[in-house]
Amino acid sequence: MARRAKQSHSGFDPELAELPPEARWREWMNRIEAVLFAAPQPVERPALARIVGRDASIDLLIDDIRAELKGKPYDLVSVAGGWQLRTRPVYADAINASMALPERHVDFTRTELMVLVSIAYHQPITRAGVSDIIGHEASRDIIAALRDKNMITAGPRSPTPGAPFTYVTTKRFLEHFGLETLRALPDLEALEDAGLLKGAATKKDEMTIVGAIAGESET
Repeated sequence: MARRAKQSHSGFDPELAELPPEARWREWMNRIEAVLFAAPQPVERPALARIVGRDASIDLLIDDIRAELKGKPYDLVSVAGGWQLRTRPVYADAINASMALPERHVDFTRTELMVLVSIAYHQPITRAGVSDIIGHEASRDIIAALRDKNMITAGPRSPTPGAPFTYVTTKRFLEHFGLETLRALPDLEALEDAGLLKGAATKKDEMTIVGAIAGESET
């Protein structure tokens, strides 16, 4: 395994060489779980590498933590290139009913969601390209709204005449829908067959599309 460079932080000891192997492994697991518990966003590998030994396998540590969380109301999931502790979907209604947490839901209009789904599957894509997919104009206001929600950002210029901007989804998009990478998006043909990527959306389409994209994502 490649050795990773370590930086000391106020005398912090990532190696724990004085501990026996079993106790050392347990402490590394505890450290990773503590960091994930405290972090408001997914934690990437380099951050976890700073708190464990140079030869420790982060993937095996993650696997052991996940094994211990079986039967718990929360799990450790891979999201947007990192890891995050998330409650299991079955407890979403209980969490919402308790009103114990501030509202974190991002509201989308039906048109915003259709534009977002089109960009997610066809990025990088121009605004005109999105308009062709959804069957009506994707206005600048809709694009601006999705940028304000940090769901999309500008991509490379299109090689077409005029070199218009293209748009791509952001890391926040992956986090919001609980996706590890864009490869985790559901099958495009299935959404098209359901009529969810073209024409006007019905009142139920928003939750249908969100559910299809998010799959089993946690709260």
